[in-house]
Amino acid sequence: MLTDSVSRSGASTGQTGQSWAASHKVLILGSAAVLALVLGVQAFASYKGYLGPVESLFGDYFLVPRSATMPWVGLALALVGLNTRERVYAISAAVAIDLVVGVIRWSAGGPITMGTGGTWVLTAIAVYAFWKLTGERRSGVLRGVVLGALLILAAKVAETWLSITILLGTDVWDEYVFLADQALGNPSWVMGQFVDALGPVGAAILDWIYVELPVAIIVVALYQCRKGWPSHHLLQTFLLIGLIGPIFYILFPVVGPVFAFGPRGFGFQIGDFWPNIVPNVDFSAPASLPFDDAAPRNCMPSLHTAWAVALFTHSRRGPWWLRTLGTFWLLATLTATLGFGFHYGVDLIAGAVLCLTLDAALHDPERGWGWFRIRLVLGGSAILVGLLLSYRFASVQMAAYPELFGPLLVGVLTAMSVAFFATFYAKPGTALAQWGGRSEDVADPTDSATDSAAGLPIR
Repeated sequence: MLTDSVSRSGASTGQTGQSWAASHKVLILGSAAVLALVLGVQAFASYKGYLGPVESLFGDYFLVPRSATMPWVGLALALVGLNTRERVYAISAAVAIDLVVGVIRWSAGGPITMGTGGTWVLTAIAVYAFWKLTGERRSGVLRGVVLGALLILAAKVAETWLSITILLGTDVWDEYVFLADQALGNPSWVMGQFVDALGPVGAAILDWIYVELPVAIIVVALYQCRKGWPSHHLLQTFLLIGLIGPIFYILFPVVGPVFAFGPRGFGFQIGDFWPNIVPNVDFSAPASLPFDDAAPRNCMPSLHTAWAVALFTHSRRGPWWLRTLGTFWLLATLTATLGFGFHYGVDLIAGAVLCLTLDAALHDPERGWGWFRIRLVLGGSAILVGLLLSYRFASVQMAAYPELFGPLLVGVLTAMSVAFFATFYAKPGTALAQWGGRSEDVADPTDSATDSAAGLPIR
């Protein structure tokens, strides 16, 4: 009988382990894939002498964090699945750690910054979830931890990826993009002069808004997750853009006007023109431009624009203050990305199309994959490819006939935006909603989310 009892106990334990592994198959496979990616990028970075994601993460834990806000953004996501008491403990611990470590770092002559507390407590929440929690409670907490960790790791990998774009994109295509941008009236030059007129204070505010876009992203995401994890939220789109977008940096290397036409080219620039003088250079036969090993080739498409557009669209179903935040951050980001000379206008159009295309694949998943979604994803993909090909192979014609290509570029983006709105946001019963396949009102997924802390539907 004792043998039978032990046998049954062992079988039960084995079945429990198998059932846990089966129910967390996606988490296990995803974690393995992320680990392989991070280690692979680190190995390549170490071989080339770059700062890799593992080294950067070590700095977050024990040295000086590369970003003061990103660890706190990751921690904020991990708090979604916790109850109120646990959140208070976690935030208090993170603040205390940052204060203590900050004082020690400052007394040793280091910089005054933060982030260590967020990283440590995020890790502690993961250990707590595995060690103490079970069932739906554990799954809900781990979901937030995984998303928070993914955001932090994505930033680390992206930092190394920028160095890889320099290595692979020795020549840049800024001459082509500059010509294509003339169809829009060279908006980077216009906005560059506008930012100069704002003075140092205005420029500093814009710079903070540009750099701290993740802060606004997390505000919208936390609002969407206020009742638990919805079927679709902003973080999914944010991460997908960060996964797909950088591939184009290798395919279409561009450094931006402040480097190729401005003072930050360090002798490799075409001339010191930006932002006060639009160069009158004969580009009847544009060519690739050899460039330095300092400026990342991260212009085409503009991922800052893509993320800001995602922020804007996902804030549309929120209260007035959230919609205002989304609108303000989008406009400020567009102003900054052009006004600091980081991007050309055509970069922004490509970035917006990329966002709408990828978000169309994720939005309202409960509606399935009907023709309404397929045509939007395929159409957006075709538009993006067409834009990139036209920038590269029709730039001379675009500069020669701005009255034709300018409205065409704006019209293509407008058409994509209207199609996206009709598919996901148009009021049911209208002609736009009928075209977009919205036969009935689709409730805000955040209003029917599952409470990850309790595993029960919100009522």
